[in-house]
Amino acid sequence: MKWRGLIALFSVAAIVSPCAAYAQKGALPTIGYLGFDSADKSRELLVAFRDGLRTRGLVEGQNVTIEYRFADGKYDRFPELIADLIQDRVRVIVAATGTNGVLATTKATKTIPIVFAIAMDPVLLGVVSSLNRPGGNATGVSMYTPQLTAKRLELLAELTPGGGTIAMLVNPTNPNANVVVSDAEAAAKSLGRQIRVLKASTDEQISAAFGEIRNRKHAALLVSPDAFYIARREQLAALCEQYRIPATYEWSFFVKSGGLMSYSPRITDVQRQLADYTAKILSGARPADLPIEQPTRFELAINIKTAKNIGLTIPPYLLARADEVIE
Repeated sequence: MKWRGLIALFSVAAIVSPCAAYAQKGALPTIGYLGFDSADKSRELLVAFRDGLRTRGLVEGQNVTIEYRFADGKYDRFPELIADLIQDRVRVIVAATGTNGVLATTKATKTIPIVFAIAMDPVLLGVVSSLNRPGGNATGVSMYTPQLTAKRLELLAELTPGGGTIAMLVNPTNPNANVVVSDAEAAAKSLGRQIRVLKASTDEQISAAFGEIRNRKHAALLVSPDAFYIARREQLAALCEQYRIPATYEWSFFVKSGGLMSYSPRITDVQRQLADYTAKILSGARPADLPIEQPTRFELAINIKTAKNIGLTIPPYLLARADEVIE
């Protein structure tokens, strides 16, 4: 194996088990961390999660261990990965997965505490009884708010003042698809714009959706919140650049991967919130008594290079509002 390959291998290993030499498996309380993406692409999230644990006095390999499982953007892998964590007798499962992974986790166990991050109303989904007193074995962070969808559409409208239909890419297999579409249609109506919903839950369907975008010359694209799309952020960003269509996304992951613009909670803050609740549960708190939290900070990210590549000028007032500008 070449040195470059060895270095890459060690780098990924360092992400998921930085302190393996200091603790034997089973000697310390174990957290099960379930991610929707790959280990390498989750680096920023894992750093924030471990930082959050550290502020609560928990250091991986010293007084806690973490078992990591990653779905690589494939929803059908969740049951198998969750079963592995249950078999490993983890003390708590952190479902940093979005809606599908959270539903799979809560279905798999009613006894192991679960701390989740979800882009949907967990009460509406039946994951918890109420936001203030979740009941059962699950609690966490809900990032659902119709205002986020409205804000993303407002940003697209500002970038395309000439009007035109805004395409919306939706994964029909996501349980929150109908709600997000409804939110988008209501927001578009208030802006005087039309929404064209394009459904895609496979790579082939994504290509077909962009074929329609090209043929119908939609003015802009809204990519709905979905872990499946996050795992394919480079592909989506490249297609938007190829067809020269301004697009907005949920997370800054997309913008860092070449996407034009995003508006969302700070994902690293969400990871720290997950870590805080995980630490509380390991200290004896019951998920049933920990109210569902919501993000407190939001960020607008814009990729200037992408704007230039698609022939778009970002208004100066919009750049001034951005929390992160990538050049």
